[in-house]
Amino acid sequence: MPRKKKPVIEYRHYSLPSQFPVLLLDGERWRISEIKSDHLHFHNCLEIGICHSDSGFIEVEGTPIPFKAGDVTCIPRYLPHTTYSSPHTASLWSYIFFSPEELFNHLFRSSDDNFERPLPNMKASSCILGKDKHPKVYMLASAIVDELKQQKPYYQESAHGLLLSLYIELLRIYSKKEERMDQKTDHKLGDTLVISPVLEYIYNNYMAPISIDDLADLCHLSTTHFRRKFREIMGASPLDFVYSTRIDEACKLLRSTEDSILSISEKVGFQSVSSFNRCFAKLMGTSPRAWRKKALQSETQSAKPAILEFSGWL
Repeated sequence: MPRKKKPVIEYRHYSLPSQFPVLLLDGERWRISEIKSDHLHFHNCLEIGICHSDSGFIEVEGTPIPFKAGDVTCIPRYLPHTTYSSPHTASLWSYIFFSPEELFNHLFRSSDDNFERPLPNMKASSCILGKDKHPKVYMLASAIVDELKQQKPYYQESAHGLLLSLYIELLRIYSKKEERMDQKTDHKLGDTLVISPVLEYIYNNYMAPISIDDLADLCHLSTTHFRRKFREIMGASPLDFVYSTRIDEACKLLRSTEDSILSISEKVGFQSVSSFNRCFAKLMGTSPRAWRKKALQSETQSAKPAILEFSGWL
């Protein structure tokens, strides 16, 4: 019997504005086809989706989960997924992308350095929050979309407050779900949860030397098994993922500071500026200098942030 073909996984980098790191995708363009994509994808931001019409499925960790109009989806960064509508329909969506760390960390006095920690522990089946069971989530997400669409005076301040309220509500929801999961002695971690300590570690320590052996130890796996498991889940090697995280952080510095290319390469963990330039060009398709110039021009012209699909991950 032939082996089941593994899905292609794409990494989508969402380059958020430096002054207000929030992105709204909305309108008729965001109708989801009934045709299921052969590709899964994941991204570097937290994704909040609102289904406005029809129904379909979102597939996470190989499990198709049904959605309907009025549902809100919550997809943490680095979680491969895809969405498709029911036959003969094209569901309409709005999507909000943001980084909780960039928006909220300065507001909290907590010993927990990773503000997004409860969300990666969610089960695949809990990524959909229905309007009937979670009316507050739906109300807040809808209000955020309205603020970002209408852009009335002080809309950023209003959206920031609403996003904070929404995120705290999500933390409460998923913290409770995590407690229930811990109480089940027969609970088995899904594949993505097996490597979630590594994703968290890389995100917090990308600027330092990282050993593959140390990453494997975090998952309690042999190095060989860890390499194979990581590639199966993420569609890339652990080292490639480290590089992509460093480049992601470099993009933030290129856009928000006047630091030199050399200084930025050192801050994100590269041993030489030449290796940084090569890696950056491979993932972003251009040099750091050219990318910075284009990013600054885009912000000046109030252009929509770019969405880049890293072909190196295919």
